[in-house]
Amino acid sequence: MGQQNLTVFTEFILMGVTRHPELQLPLFGVFLIIYMITVVGNLGMIILTKVDSHLHTPMYFFIRHLAFIDLGNSTVICPKVLENFAVDQSTISYYACATQMAFFILFIVSELFMLSAMAYDRYMAICNPLLYNVVMSPRRCHVLVGIPYLYSTFQSLMFTIKIFTLTFCGSNVISHFYCDDVPLIPMLCTNAQKVQLLVIMFSAFNLISSLLVVLLSYLLILIAIFRMHSAEGRKKAFSTCSSHLTVVVVFYGTLLFMYMQPKSAHSYDTDTVASVFYTLVIPMLNPLIYSLRNKEVKDAFHRVF
Repeated sequence: MGQQNLTVFTEFILMGVTRHPELQLPLFGVFLIIYMITVVGNLGMIILTKVDSHLHTPMYFFIRHLAFIDLGNSTVICPKVLENFAVDQSTISYYACATQMAFFILFIVSELFMLSAMAYDRYMAICNPLLYNVVMSPRRCHVLVGIPYLYSTFQSLMFTIKIFTLTFCGSNVISHFYCDDVPLIPMLCTNAQKVQLLVIMFSAFNLISSLLVVLLSYLLILIAIFRMHSAEGRKKAFSTCSSHLTVVVVFYGTLLFMYMQPKSAHSYDTDTVASVFYTLVIPMLNPLIYSLRNKEVKDAFHRVF
């Protein structure tokens, strides 16, 4: 069956970000700038949180891993998009498509649960400050980071193997600008419904479970903040959470817009814009949010650079 796959399709055609040829060059420039800012911002955050001893805390440990995930997510998608803009030929080989899909699933699922881990960290810092250093030990932090990586790797391999060991038939045009499981499933000749049901079940579990952890953490944080008698304490607590809360609202807001709207409201253009936002724009924004809104990061930047 794998051999039949190779015989039928040796490459796929991606529909691209836009269907208007006159927009290819301007969009190439925009995407190149976005990717350069993403690389510089996230690499800078990784270096700062690793090199500066003042940032060797659980919060910045999670921020470093979020920066790594954002950098990986953007790198999986953007260089291929830029190449397709440059050569005006939106094709991707069979194995490159499988690799891109595998890494995209790995990074996007990791980000969901990394944001949950960061919400739990903020809950412990504000609601249990006396126990914070004991509970959020280096070992606990590594477990909270390791579980999302292991789970997302399992899910990535499962869907990639399931889809790319089945037979594709019909058109080899993927109705997206990168390889993802959702547009690939309708192209399967067999077992498409079973794979689709599996994707829906895992996607729903990932989104709902991670969002519940975030919402519960912030509900408890809000209760703790309103119980504080000091206005300065409230201000400090809000300041501690503001950057992460901004990232959460932007990321989950985009995903909910993408998946919660009715089928009749879906169109290629709206889905493309939403996908560009959470695969390319958000990875660029996250390090900016954490640096521009954070005095400790600014001070670390001056010390290191």
